[in-house]
Amino acid sequence: MAACALRRTFLSSVSNYSKKHTQRILSVTDTCSGFEAYKKRLQCRACGLQQNQKRFMSSRNRPEGKILETVGVFETVKQHGKYETGQLFLHSVFGYRGIVLFPWHARLYDRDITPPVSDSKPDPPGAHGSKEVKGKTHTYYQVLIDTRDCPHISQRSQTEAVTFLANHDDSRALYAIPGLDYVSHEDILPYNSTEQIPIQHELFERFLMYNPTKSPPFTARDTLKAWQEKNHPWLELSDVHRETTENIRVTVIPFYMGMREAQNSHVYWWRYCIRLENLGNEVVQLRERHWRIFSLSGTLETVRGRGVVGREPVLSKEQPAFQYSSHVSLQAPSGHMWGTFRIERTDGSHFDVRIPPFSLESNKDDKAPPAAYTF
Repeated sequence: MAACALRRTFLSSVSNYSKKHTQRILSVTDTCSGFEAYKKRLQCRACGLQQNQKRFMSSRNRPEGKILETVGVFETVKQHGKYETGQLFLHSVFGYRGIVLFPWHARLYDRDITPPVSDSKPDPPGAHGSKEVKGKTHTYYQVLIDTRDCPHISQRSQTEAVTFLANHDDSRALYAIPGLDYVSHEDILPYNSTEQIPIQHELFERFLMYNPTKSPPFTARDTLKAWQEKNHPWLELSDVHRETTENIRVTVIPFYMGMREAQNSHVYWWRYCIRLENLGNEVVQLRERHWRIFSLSGTLETVRGRGVVGREPVLSKEQPAFQYSSHVSLQAPSGHMWGTFRIERTDGSHFDVRIPPFSLESNKDDKAPPAAYTF
């Protein structure tokens, strides 16, 4: 929806240009889907439009149908440095509006890049492949998602949430804060707005305040700083793992959630976020998952099933990505996971996409996770 709005707005902005010039712009928008079109336009010098002239619009439902309304003005994408707290953005893949809360610096282990032997991370025992992977520092952001956009991204992503362990009485109980996501630096399309509350989320006014003397004009309240400090061990993003098989890229981000005692034993919990991206032109569909879970206690568990989180997502050029989160528990402080996704082509043939191996590590200074959602 937002991508369509971008295209329609862009066409109106070039209406006063020559026919030849307009056709050159149309060729960009017509051959690119969604925000890939926008990113290519940023690099296109044919149009001559300044970036601060590019507006994007949002459509919303009314009884008489959909209309477009101005939301903000795009800013220059940062090639170097990081975005600050309060930066408004559009997600380049999923299309939702959001705002940056704070950055995380993670180690990205990209198995598509062949590294030198030194400073590399070996595969766990039994995992597919045998090469070591070098980690590279990469910036991610903790963000709030505009709740108005959640219904429009449900086919491409879960409505992202950060989950925590609940009280100590139930080792399997979880609670979630919806509308929180982790976004890679390259997925940020920054914009500015004149609205004092440009993002609709229950935590927006608790975490941020409007300050027109600052750039961006939204600064962190003490509640955001206290919440970040209190929940740092359960929010922190440290390792990101990535691998591509036959143009399907899988990215995995694990998070340690804490430990609970159950029946005279310790149960350690992790959350993991997975994103699948179709980098090619062929339409494919995820049909099955196959996991191998190794625990430091010496156990090796195999899990097979249809789809993921009850879905069998289709990955196409128009909707190339799908993202979801799930959980795993071990009766040991560390372990490893790896596996495959069974992918089906339109002709009925199948192939397996590798899920990169990733570690499940508990924090050395294991403090009790928060027992309630408070500020």
